[in-house]
Amino acid sequence: MRFLHTADWHLGRLFHQVHLTEDQDAVLRQLIAIARDARVDAVVVAGDVYDRAVPPPEAVRLLDDVLAELLIGAKIPVIVTAGNHDSPERLAFASRLLSAQGLHLFGLPSKDLAPVVLADAYGPVAFYVAPYAEPALVRERLDAPGAIDHDSAMDAMLSSLLTAHPPNGRAVFVGHAFVQGGTGSDSERPLSVGGAGTVNGARLAPFCYAALGHLHRPQTVGRESTRYAGSLLKYSVDEIGQDRSVTIVDVDAAGRVTTEGVLLRPRRELRRIEGTLDELLRGEGAGTGGSRDDYIVARLTDPHPVLDPAARLRRIYPNLLTIERLESTIAGEIAASGDKRGLDHDTLFELFFKDMMGEEATAAHLDIFRDVAATVSGRHREVPS
Repeated sequence: MRFLHTADWHLGRLFHQVHLTEDQDAVLRQLIAIARDARVDAVVVAGDVYDRAVPPPEAVRLLDDVLAELLIGAKIPVIVTAGNHDSPERLAFASRLLSAQGLHLFGLPSKDLAPVVLADAYGPVAFYVAPYAEPALVRERLDAPGAIDHDSAMDAMLSSLLTAHPPNGRAVFVGHAFVQGGTGSDSERPLSVGGAGTVNGARLAPFCYAALGHLHRPQTVGRESTRYAGSLLKYSVDEIGQDRSVTIVDVDAAGRVTTEGVLLRPRRELRRIEGTLDELLRGEGAGTGGSRDDYIVARLTDPHPVLDPAARLRRIYPNLLTIERLESTIAGEIAASGDKRGLDHDTLFELFFKDMMGEEATAAHLDIFRDVAATVSGRHREVPS
C-alpha cells in the first residue's frame, strides 16, 4: 500500500495581510503531480484544510479544484479529517454521499466511525481517522466522562475506533493533535493552555503508521512511523529556512513502513534580509542574493531611526512583509526594566535615548532635554484652569 500524507493546507490564509491562495494553488498542483507520478493508492490530509471555520470563496474553489483533479482526473481516493482550524460540520458536508466516490470526510467524533478500508495485493489496510475534537465534545459524543484533556480524549477515541480491528491487521492512524515531543512554531494555534493539549505518542503504537497534522514543521515524533507531514507553506517568520514537503508512505505485507519526503517548491520563498537601509537598497545586505519577488522580512541594523523604510524597500522588494529592528522596542525596554513610575525625568530620558540611539546620552543631550522639558512645563503652567 502506497499513500501520500499531507496536512495543514490552511487554505484562505492571510500572512501579514497577503492572500496566499495563488501560492497554495501552486504547491497543490505539485502535490497532485507527485501523487500521480508516485502512483499512490490514496491521499491522506490530516487536518486544517482551511485556515478558519468560514473560509473565503476562493479557498473553497481551490479545494474543489484539487479534489476534482485527484478523484476524477487521477482516480485517487482521498481521506480528509478536520483540524482545529476547520469547521467539522462544514468540512464533512455530504460525507455519506461522497464516500461512494472515493472522498472520505471526517468532521466530528462518533461512536460509529468506521475505518476506510483499502486493499492492495496483500489484503486490506484500515485507515482509522480521529477528527480533532475538544475533550468536552468527546465526553458528549462518545459518552466518555474520563476525557478531561486531549490525551484522555484521544484514548477514548482510539478505544472506540479499534473495537473491531483484527489483532494482526494493518492499520494506519490519521489524526490532528499535538503529540508529546513534537516541535511547534509560531504559526500554529495552541490547542490548550499549558501541557493539557498534548497527546502521549505511545497511544499510537497499535498502528503501523500515524499520519499526523497540526505541527507545521515536517518531523517524526518518538518513532519513524509517527510523522507530521508539515504545512503546505511557511506560515510564520520563525519557519524561515525550513523546507516544506509531502510524505510518500509504503506499507508492506507485514505492516513495515518506509517513508520518503518529497519537497514542495514555493512560488515565492520566505526569507530574511539584514543590513542598514542603505545597504539593503543597494542589494548588499545579508541574504539579498535571492529573488526580489520573494516574501521578504527586512531586519534593519541602522543605529538611528530611518525615514519610511517600508515604502523605500518596497521599490526594490515588492513583496516586503515586515520590518524588524535589532534594537529592542521602547515598550520592550521599559517592560524589561520594571516599573518606571518611581524614576525621575532625566532617567526616563536616558533610557529612551539609549533605546532609540543605541548609545548613552551625554551631558549635552541632557541639557537640551532639560531646556525643552522646562519650556513645556512652563507652557502648561500658563494654561488657565
